[in-house]
Amino acid sequence: MKRASQLRKGLFCAAGLLTAVLPGTAQPPAAAQLPHVGEINLYGLRKVPANSVLQAGKLRSGGPLPQSKGDLEEAIEQVPGVLHARVQAICCQDQGAMIFVGIEEQDGPHVEFRSQPSGAATAPPGMMQAYQQFLDGLRRSGSQPDRDLGLNESENKFTSFATANLDLVRDALYNGAEPELRAAAAIVIGYAPKKNEIMPDLQYALRDPDESVRSNALRSLHALVKTDSSTQGISVPLGTLADLVQSLVLSDRLQAADLLVTLTDGGNREPLTVLRARALPALVEMARWESLQYAIRPYILVGRIAGFSEQDIIKWWSSGEREHVIQKALALPRPVQGNNAPGNNGRGKQPAGSIGPR
Repeated sequence: MKRASQLRKGLFCAAGLLTAVLPGTAQPPAAAQLPHVGEINLYGLRKVPANSVLQAGKLRSGGPLPQSKGDLEEAIEQVPGVLHARVQAICCQDQGAMIFVGIEEQDGPHVEFRSQPSGAATAPPGMMQAYQQFLDGLRRSGSQPDRDLGLNESENKFTSFATANLDLVRDALYNGAEPELRAAAAIVIGYAPKKNEIMPDLQYALRDPDESVRSNALRSLHALVKTDSSTQGISVPLGTLADLVQSLVLSDRLQAADLLVTLTDGGNREPLTVLRARALPALVEMARWESLQYAIRPYILVGRIAGFSEQDIIKWWSSGEREHVIQKALALPRPVQGNNAPGNNGRGKQPAGSIGPR
C-alpha cells in the first residue's frame, strides 16, 4: 500500500534550499526576467479577512511581482488587526512565483523567542570554515543529482568538533553574539556521539531569536529522529514544535511540520494530541494552501489528527477533496491540555514525546 510518507517525498522541496526571488530578500534577476505572482498562500489569519490582506498588498495571481518586500509588508501591517507581516516568494512554477504571506494578528497566537545573546563565545578553530564548506556543499547538491562529496568531509569534521570540543560548541550555541556562530553550533552539536545529552541544547536552540539557528536546530533534531539505533527514548519538545507550526516565519512552519510528520509516521498519537490541542487552526490553513508541494505535510498531519488511515489520506488528496479530511478534523472536540498557549518560551512544563515504538 502506498503510504502518505511516500506520496510527500515527490512533492516537498527542502526549506533550506528554497529560492527567494522577491526583491529585498535576495539578489533578484533582471527586471525583464522577474516572474509574475503565481499561487498565493496565506497564513496566520484568524479574524483578519483574506481580501483585506490581498488588497493592501495589491496581490493577485497573474499580477506583477511587487518591487519591494519591505514596502509590501508595511502595507499589509496597515490592515486593521495586523501586528506583523512576513512575505516570501519562492521561484518558480509555470513562470509564476509562489507567494507566502504570513501575518501575526494583534490578538492572535504569538510565539516567543529568547533575547539576543551578548556573550563572548567563540568557535573551536576551523569550525566556521567547515560550516561554510558544508553550506557550499548543500548548495551544490541542490543543483546536481548526487550528493556532494564535500559534505562527507565537512560532516567528519563536525563529528570531531562535537566529540573533542563539545563544551566550546555548546558555549557558542548558548552565548555566541553572532547568529552565524550559533547557527553553525546548532548543526555541529548534532554530531555529538551521545545524542540524548544534546537534546536540551537543541530544544534551547529552537527558541533562538534568529531563524537560521532555529532552522539548523530543526535540521539536527530531524536527523536524530531518523536515526534508528541511537534515538530510542529521546525526549522531543512537542510543545515547542507545536508553537513553531504557528510561527510568523515560514521556515519554522515548514520544518516543524516536516519533523512532526516523521514523528507520527509510525502511528505515534502523542504528537497528534498535542497538535490537535495547540495548533490545529495553523495546520488547517497550511493544508489549504494553493501550492500543493507545501500543503502536503500539514495535510498529512491533519488527516492523522482526524484519524484517517494512510490509504484514505492519500485517496482524498489525490481526488482533490482534501476539504473532506479538514472538516473531519475541525469537527473533533479539542482536548483539554495544560499550557496550551504558544510562546511559553520553554519556561513551563510542556509535552514531550519519545522516539521509538509505541
